[in-house]
Amino acid sequence: MRRGLERAAGILIPALVPALLGACAAQAPASSALPSIYLPLANDSAHIDVEAARDMIASYRRNHGAAPLTVDPELQRLAEAEAAAMALADRPSRAQTVKAAVERLGYADVNANLSAGYHTLAEAFSGWRESAPHDATMRNPKATRMGIATAYAPGSKYKVYWALLTAR
Repeated sequence: MRRGLERAAGILIPALVPALLGACAAQAPASSALPSIYLPLANDSAHIDVEAARDMIASYRRNHGAAPLTVDPELQRLAEAEAAAMALADRPSRAQTVKAAVERLGYADVNANLSAGYHTLAEAFSGWRESAPHDATMRNPKATRMGIATAYAPGSKYKVYWALLTAR
């Protein structure tokens, strides 16, 4: 009897596994795509979701008593140019140099998070929160505007360069 059960299980289980797995897959949500904050940015076709970044930073600022930031078109262009320049040079820029350039354009209370090596927006945000100077940039209560960008450098050990500019 036991031998008959073992033989039946040996036949039924391999036949049932694909059907069971198929049923599980069929019950998965239709939209199983990752939220944009978790999408890898270390490839040529990747681009940061600026609105998701703005919303994430706004929520963080709200939790710390600061108003949300508005994406400023000029700061956005500057962040994109800075991220591209860092990727081309294969090294992060000096924040003081970037801040001075932005101030010359008439912005006040300028701060910059310039970094490399974070492959997702979630990683960058987490890393910035853990760094006192980067956290201060995101939480600066005087800032009202922002620009954020990434640039991919395939030959770099960092792969992804980041520029977050905040100002008033």
